[in-house]
Amino acid sequence: MENSAKLTEQLRNFISETTFTDKEKIKEDTLVFKESIFDSLGFLSLISYIEEELGVEVADDELLEENFESINAIAAFVTRKTNAQ
Repeated sequence: MENSAKLTEQLRNFISETTFTDKEKIKEDTLVFKESIFDSLGFLSLISYIEEELGVEVADDELLEENFESINAIAAFVTRKTNAQ
């Protein structure tokens, strides 16, 4: 997988474009659900993005808040899954 800085930037861009939120407001540790940046539909599009664009399959038992609560958490999840493949 790409380096972590590139991955976090890809995720930030996706979240910003999907939610029409200013990129500058989305930091690596921003809690994207608690701060109402993402809702359930946004979550579905995030999962689709991870699977289709990043090539990482997300299993039902991995749909946990700690895996997707922030850009840092999402990037760590993607990196773990990529390294395990």
